[in-house]
Amino acid sequence: MPQDPAETRVVVTGPPRRTRRTPARLRPRTEIDEQTTLGHTYVRSLMRSQLRAALTAFAVLVLLVGPLPLLFSAMPAARRLEWGVLGFGLYAPLVLLARWYVRRAERNERDFVSLVEDR
Repeated sequence: MPQDPAETRVVVTGPPRRTRRTPARLRPRTEIDEQTTLGHTYVRSLMRSQLRAALTAFAVLVLLVGPLPLLFSAMPAARRLEWGVLGFGLYAPLVLLARWYVRRAERNERDFVSLVEDR
Protein backbone atom coordinates (compact mmCIF):
# COMPACT_ATOMS: atom_id res chain seq x y z
CA MET A 1 0.00 0.00 0.00
CA PRO A 2 1.77 3.13 -1.16
CA GLN A 3 1.56 6.23 1.01
CA ASP A 4 0.09 9.42 -0.27
CA PRO A 5 2.75 12.22 -0.37
CA ALA A 6 0.37 14.53 1.52
CA GLU A 7 0.31 12.12 4.47
CA THR A 8 4.05 11.93 5.13
CA ARG A 9 5.23 12.83 8.58
CA VAL A 10 7.06 16.08 9.00
CA VAL A 11 9.30 16.86 11.97
CA VAL A 12 9.18 20.48 13.00
CA THR A 13 12.18 21.77 14.94
CA GLY A 14 12.82 25.08 16.53
CA PRO A 15 14.61 26.65 19.44
CA PRO A 16 14.08 24.68 22.64
CA ARG A 17 11.31 25.98 24.81
CA ARG A 18 11.93 26.74 28.41
CA THR A 19 10.18 23.91 30.18
CA ARG A 20 10.93 24.94 33.74
CA ARG A 21 9.98 28.33 35.00
CA THR A 22 11.18 29.75 38.25
CA PRO A 23 8.33 30.07 40.70
CA ALA A 24 6.96 33.58 41.04
CA ARG A 25 7.40 33.48 44.80
CA LEU A 26 11.20 33.29 44.49
CA ARG A 27 11.52 36.15 42.04
CA PRO A 28 11.86 39.09 44.48
CA ARG A 29 14.34 37.16 46.61
CA THR A 30 16.34 36.31 43.49
CA GLU A 31 16.23 39.92 42.39
CA ILE A 32 17.64 41.00 45.74
CA ASP A 33 20.31 38.29 45.80
CA GLU A 34 21.46 39.12 42.29
CA GLN A 35 21.43 42.85 43.12
CA THR A 36 19.40 43.84 40.08
CA THR A 37 17.66 47.17 39.69
CA LEU A 38 14.38 45.70 40.91
CA GLY A 39 16.11 44.16 43.93
CA HIS A 40 17.73 47.49 44.68
CA THR A 41 14.27 49.09 44.52
CA TYR A 42 12.88 46.58 47.02
CA VAL A 43 15.69 47.21 49.48
CA ARG A 44 15.50 50.97 48.97
CA SER A 45 11.78 50.94 49.76
CA LEU A 46 12.48 49.14 53.04
CA MET A 47 15.22 51.61 53.92
CA ARG A 48 12.95 54.54 53.06
CA SER A 49 10.14 53.27 55.28
CA GLN A 50 12.59 52.65 58.13
CA LEU A 51 14.03 56.13 57.71
CA ARG A 52 10.54 57.64 57.73
CA ALA A 53 9.77 55.90 61.03
CA ALA A 54 13.09 57.02 62.54
CA LEU A 55 12.61 60.64 61.47
CA THR A 56 9.08 60.65 62.87
CA ALA A 57 10.32 59.33 66.22
CA PHE A 58 13.14 61.88 66.22
CA ALA A 59 10.73 64.74 65.45
CA VAL A 60 8.46 63.71 68.32
CA LEU A 61 11.50 63.48 70.61
CA VAL A 62 12.66 66.97 69.62
CA LEU A 63 9.17 68.39 70.15
CA LEU A 64 8.93 66.66 73.52
CA VAL A 65 12.38 67.44 74.94
CA GLY A 66 13.40 70.54 72.95
CA PRO A 67 11.16 73.11 74.65
CA LEU A 68 12.06 71.96 78.17
CA PRO A 69 15.13 74.23 78.59
CA LEU A 70 13.03 77.21 77.49
CA LEU A 71 10.30 76.22 79.91
CA PHE A 72 12.77 75.80 82.76
CA SER A 73 14.48 79.12 82.05
CA ALA A 74 11.12 80.89 82.01
CA MET A 75 10.37 79.58 85.52
CA PRO A 76 13.65 79.73 87.48
CA ALA A 77 11.92 79.36 90.86
CA ALA A 78 10.37 76.00 90.02
CA ARG A 79 13.37 73.73 90.71
CA ARG A 80 11.19 70.88 91.99
CA LEU A 81 9.13 71.03 88.82
CA GLU A 82 12.30 70.59 86.79
CA TRP A 83 13.34 67.49 88.69
CA GLY A 84 9.83 66.12 88.60
CA VAL A 85 9.52 66.57 84.86
CA LEU A 86 13.02 65.27 84.11
CA GLY A 87 12.99 62.51 86.71
CA PHE A 88 9.50 61.11 86.34
CA GLY A 89 7.37 62.87 83.75
CA LEU A 90 9.62 62.32 80.78
CA TYR A 91 10.14 58.57 81.09
CA ALA A 92 6.61 57.45 80.23
CA PRO A 93 6.45 59.37 76.92
CA LEU A 94 9.96 58.22 75.99
CA VAL A 95 9.10 54.60 76.67
CA LEU A 96 5.90 54.92 74.62
CA LEU A 97 7.82 56.55 71.78
CA ALA A 98 10.47 53.82 71.85
CA ARG A 99 7.80 51.13 71.90
CA TRP A 100 6.02 52.74 68.92
CA TYR A 101 9.28 52.94 66.97
CA VAL A 102 10.23 49.32 67.58
CA ARG A 103 6.75 48.10 66.60
CA ARG A 104 6.80 50.23 63.45
CA ALA A 105 10.26 48.99 62.45
CA GLU A 106 9.23 45.37 63.00
CA ARG A 107 6.06 45.91 60.97
CA ASN A 108 8.11 47.40 58.11
CA GLU A 109 10.42 44.39 58.16
CA ARG A 110 7.49 41.97 58.34
CA ASP A 111 5.86 43.68 55.34
CA PHE A 112 9.13 43.50 53.44
CA VAL A 113 9.55 39.80 54.18
CA SER A 114 5.99 39.06 53.08
CA LEU A 115 6.64 41.02 49.87
CA VAL A 116 9.88 39.17 49.19
CA GLU A 117 8.45 35.74 49.99
CA ASP A 118 5.30 36.61 48.01
CA ARG A 119 2.84 35.31 50.58
